[in-house]
Amino acid sequence: MSLEIKGIIPAMVTPMDQQGRINESALRRLTNYLIEGGVHGLFPVGSQGEFYALTPEEKKRVIEIVVDETRGRVPVYAGTGAITTQETIALTKMAESAGAQAVSVLTPFFINPSEQELLEHYTAVAKSTNLPVLLYNNPGRTGCKISASLVEKAAKVDNIVGIKDSSGDMTLTAEFIRRTPKGFAVLAGRDTLIYGTLCYGGKGSITATANVAPRLVSEIYDAFVAGDLKRSLEAQFKLAPLRLAFDLGTFPVVIKEALNMIGIEAGIARAPVGTMSDEKKKELRQVLVEMGLLQ
Repeated sequence: MSLEIKGIIPAMVTPMDQQGRINESALRRLTNYLIEGGVHGLFPVGSQGEFYALTPEEKKRVIEIVVDETRGRVPVYAGTGAITTQETIALTKMAESAGAQAVSVLTPFFINPSEQELLEHYTAVAKSTNLPVLLYNNPGRTGCKISASLVEKAAKVDNIVGIKDSSGDMTLTAEFIRRTPKGFAVLAGRDTLIYGTLCYGGKGSITATANVAPRLVSEIYDAFVAGDLKRSLEAQFKLAPLRLAFDLGTFPVVIKEALNMIGIEAGIARAPVGTMSDEKKKELRQVLVEMGLLQ
């Protein structure tokens, strides 16, 4: 595949107005804010983008807007995970028609397929599209874990080109890297482990915190590839409090609240996810102040 999977790729929030409708103008502004912050790709309609709360039509519109506003400056990846293979294929074809350059496919959730069933699922999705396909391992959310042996097998499918690993298990991440070809892209999905993943040979990160601090998160990657490991690690440590602040509210509202605080319109999360308490907002604001993102 011609697309090189690498760098910092924000898992974009989906801005919404106070009625819970997609805020298209705010989505365009966020797209430009992230690109101007030095990111290496964009990833709409993922977990942070509330994919589970969007209709297929809304997903398509979000992808189309991001592709249109990006104007080819960075590649656009799209989340197309669903419970069934049939729906996942339909969403993947939709993302391709909407102009995405690659897709990231979350494991099925609610059900718990066997390793063979998962391999058949991913192979069928990959064969349904000309796009590069990234596996997405997030067992804490889905209850479905991708094993190293499965990744080793899936990597033999021509257009399965990488994996986003949000397990938080560096041993597993390292095994993904060790057991796959050099060109297979392993991306950190846990924002506190970007530096560690790069040290093992990973290619970058699909990251939620980059919505708020794109330049800081990009510095982890840019400094690392430039050979300045000290600066890369310092940026990773500086970022950590924002990722740890996720516990201040129900996922995925914390990043939206942080964006609102720094003046990037993100709006609300769709119900049943509500707003953070005033006390928790105060804690989040202090994190942003200490990171230099707020006065």
